Amino acid sequence: MSRSAERARGTADGAPVQPRLGALGTVRFVWRQLTSMRTALLLLLLLAVGAVPGSVVPQQDVDPAAVVTFRDEHPALAPWLDRLGFFDVYASPWFSAVYLLLFVSLVGCVLPRSRQQWTAWRSKPPRTPSRLERLPEHRVVDVGGGEGAAGAEPLAAAAAELRRRRYRVDVRPDAPGAATGSVAAEKGHLRETGNLVFHLSLVGLLLALAASSLLSYRAQVVVPVGQGFSNTVARYDTFDPGAWVSDDDLPPFAVGLQGLDVEFEETTGGQLGQPRDFEAQVDVLAPGEEPREDVIRVNEPLHAAGAEVYLAGNGYAPVISVTDADGRLVYSEPTPFLAQDAFYSSTGVVKVLGSAPDQLGFTGAFLPTAVVDERGPRSVFPDARDPLLLLTGYRGDLGAVNDGLPVNVYELDTRSMEQLETDDGAPWSVALRPGDAVELPSGLGTLRFGYPPDAAAADDVAAESGAGDPLPRFAGLTVRHDPGRLPALVFSVLAMLGLVASLFTPRRRVFVRVSGGPAAGGGLRTEVGGLARGEDAGLAAEVDGLARTLGGGAPPGSPQPPAPPPRAPAPPRASGPGTPTTAGEPATAPRIRSRSRS
Repeated sequence: MSRSAERARGTADGAPVQPRLGALGTVRFVWRQLTSMRTALLLLLLLAVGAVPGSVVPQQDVDPAAVVTFRDEHPALAPWLDRLGFFDVYASPWFSAVYLLLFVSLVGCVLPRSRQQWTAWRSKPPRTPSRLERLPEHRVVDVGGGEGAAGAEPLAAAAAELRRRRYRVDVRPDAPGAATGSVAAEKGHLRETGNLVFHLSLVGLLLALAASSLLSYRAQVVVPVGQGFSNTVARYDTFDPGAWVSDDDLPPFAVGLQGLDVEFEETTGGQLGQPRDFEAQVDVLAPGEEPREDVIRVNEPLHAAGAEVYLAGNGYAPVISVTDADGRLVYSEPTPFLAQDAFYSSTGVVKVLGSAPDQLGFTGAFLPTAVVDERGPRSVFPDARDPLLLLTGYRGDLGAVNDGLPVNVYELDTRSMEQLETDDGAPWSVALRPGDAVELPSGLGTLRFGYPPDAAAADDVAAESGAGDPLPRFAGLTVRHDPGRLPALVFSVLAMLGLVASLFTPRRRVFVRVSGGPAAGGGLRTEVGGLARGEDAGLAAEVDGLARTLGGGAPPGSPQPPAPPPRAPAPPRASGPGTPTTAGEPATAPRIRSRSRS
């Protein structure tokens, strides 16, 4: 049965028949609902609400240690939060769904509006209404003669004045060459254009953020002076890739740290020891490029193969050399100690894998300018003026590092180790200055602060560069590759410019009608009407100024003519619209009648 037959049958039965949407109609309905402004605002609200757990609950990709602590403190709540994805909110399916729906809603809403705005830009202003007195602002100018402002044709004068005020103008005379007719003008399309630029920039910003999340990577590495690193995952201390980044995607390049200059404030007072300048001298090697020297400063990164290398920190890497019980040099290299305060009191770990009969581990602190008093050992200045190395040792099995598993190089797993002890059973510890060496308990070997006396004895151990310097500095470098950062900046600036244009650009339409003339038995009658889209406090002043100009008054900003000399008053006589004036008498002044409507 056809739809017309169904409707006829339903009408005959007295019961209304609802039309069926069908598959295509349902898709259109869903699309219109999704791209409506109400849905976009709702999705934006949901996105803001969904971001709240990311600020309250610790996130796995930001602070994994805080997530572990939270799980230990809330054993009953943590599994439910994990199921809901609250420990990784911004990568959870539900947050991504809201994000993608908002993106689709913005695109579906903005693109049709952009097409309409392009059509509006190319079209003429609308025709002049038949009754201008119904507009919010309306002025009437009665001119005794047949010419408008400055003696020009009234329609041409109106069009010229509106163009001077940056309006788009459409002149429609009543007849070719006639002095009467109408002028329609409008301006303020930049308001809607700015609004569209703002929303399109939001779409571009979302795409740039998505590119940053999928295609970027970030890595950190600690490099002592005299050493370097290559852009490989195995060389980095930490590596955080995007979802679409693999190990093979890293562009090849190498950076060698040749020097590190650090300046501290030496003036006594509250600024003592504050850093003043950091500068790292590096060598850069990339395929297809000549080796070059460069400098890395704070906020002045090194650019290499599409990546940026930032100077994120610095510290000291005291050279520690260890020989085992067989007299073999099993460890001799700069060991970074991480600063814990403003005076570079640092902590570090030494892991000696190849020692015999047991593996060795050492933990301790390094003090650049050491002071030992009733408060204990501490550093009083960040520069290395009186360095002191404090260590305590362990022997046994280093644990997961033996199995090739990734471990934190700045932590020592002592669960399968025992602490070294002196002959009287007390825990063994030692304080060393550069060049000092001590015997380890139980004949386990020796420990030295610095390279061994004979650098050649280091054999395959890394002591090639800077041999003889027991206390080199290290630089903490951050390598970043983010293809979406520059587009995100561009779209952010465009969004701000579009927002400013949409907020501060008035949208106005002004109409001028010239009627009357000799055919009507009198002078010309000029009507000026104006309306705005939304509230516009300057519309009345705009219409007033245009009416005064078209009525023969001086346009705003033009010099005023000199006042005429005084003369004796003329005898009164009758005058009227058709009565001519004598030479030297002023013409009848234009009369302006105004009316404003809210």
